[in-house]
Amino acid sequence: MSEIQKKPVKITETILRDAHQSLIATRMTTGEMLPIVDKMDKVGYHAVECWGGATFDASLRFLKEDPWVRLRQFRDGFKNTKLQMLFRGQNILGYRPYADDVVEYFVQKSVANGIDIIRIFDCMNDMRNLQTAVSAAIKEKAEAQVAMSYTLGDAYTLDYWVDLAKRIEEMGATSICVKDMAGLLLPYEATELVTALKGAVSLPIEMHTHYTSGVGSMSYLKAVEAGADIIDTAMSPFALGTSQPATEVMVETFKGTPYDTGLDQKKLAEIADYFRPLRDHALETGLLNPKNLGVDIKTLLYQVPGGMLSNLTSQLAEQGAADKFYEVLEEVPRVREDLGQCPLVTPSSQIVGTQAVFNVLTGERYKMATKETKDVLSGRYGATVKPFNPEVQKKVLGDNPDIITCRPADLIPDELDTLRKEMEQYSQQDEDVLTYALFPQVAVDFFKYREAQQTKVDATVADSENKSYPV
Repeated sequence: MSEIQKKPVKITETILRDAHQSLIATRMTTGEMLPIVDKMDKVGYHAVECWGGATFDASLRFLKEDPWVRLRQFRDGFKNTKLQMLFRGQNILGYRPYADDVVEYFVQKSVANGIDIIRIFDCMNDMRNLQTAVSAAIKEKAEAQVAMSYTLGDAYTLDYWVDLAKRIEEMGATSICVKDMAGLLLPYEATELVTALKGAVSLPIEMHTHYTSGVGSMSYLKAVEAGADIIDTAMSPFALGTSQPATEVMVETFKGTPYDTGLDQKKLAEIADYFRPLRDHALETGLLNPKNLGVDIKTLLYQVPGGMLSNLTSQLAEQGAADKFYEVLEEVPRVREDLGQCPLVTPSSQIVGTQAVFNVLTGERYKMATKETKDVLSGRYGATVKPFNPEVQKKVLGDNPDIITCRPADLIPDELDTLRKEMEQYSQQDEDVLTYALFPQVAVDFFKYREAQQTKVDATVADSENKSYPV
């Protein structure tokens, strides 16, 4: 095999973020992760995804850990490997749109504390909700990867994805991720999609999927053969099910081919040996539900991501209506269609799922609409690929609704100074204002806990030079 033919596929390891988020509700502690960092750093991963997504909220709310301290400790340990985070566009790591000054400052602090690659997505694929974060990442000299939230529907043609990719390249992104959060991308569709994308743009293409529907590894194989540059995988103890395809399996699959990763299975085996007891303990304590490890074909039938399935189950159980599960599943695609056929990913998946539950339990569709459903139909989350159902919009919002057509964040005044004043009594480091901005009540609870523990932030490692954005 000549060198010219070789095109090693790169691996982004997800076990420190998406894998445990998907399987054990983001409950892996920093203390459980740090001992293996040195070995992971020697593998030769393209990147390790270790921050962002739900890790920020879960660290504060459930683990009583400072996510900024976790990031600094990762940065100290990973001396040779790029660190990656997931960022929800204008929603940052929260569930509402934030002012531009908060978005910019969060990007600045993420990079200052150790992040190299910021994967930025929007639940509506509305590019206007991504530009501020992308521009800020570029300014901070980080890699700005824009993720297309992959979904199915008559509006999501090959032309739609190609056009989106071209717009992502034009906005200055450094790479594109196909974010298949529900495991909907089938193998031969992956061939078609990646071939079209590689023909349309010059940016590297990264593939991200979840194994919920059982096709993930096959889709990766076809995507790599079609030219995909990077794939997201998880070490085997926390792979499959609602997580990603297994790292070792994909490494072995491409061994001896032009796509050979070059990663050492012996090193990977040592890392797997480390995480296996953590997985076993999670199973024993009930933190890891065995159902999350299986294949759920309902994902393909109803296009419901794995995390959303478990949310629906618990919502119905709380209402004593577990027998309504399949009725709700059938209602989800109808609500999604009413709301402009939006992709189902945080936070749109929660919004659509909760509304579907209300529609079934009240016995009348949209008799009760959540605040978030009203906000979607008002344009407060951005533009959807298809128009809203006008009858639903009228029923929920009334005859003279206030509809937003501009970029939603254009209506949000700068927030940083106000936020600083609100929480100054708790502030120990510049980053604390961002923690408070995202989760005010949870942050205050954490700050009080931190004070009670008499733990002070180490001023020598906190980033104190970059005060506010721009400098």
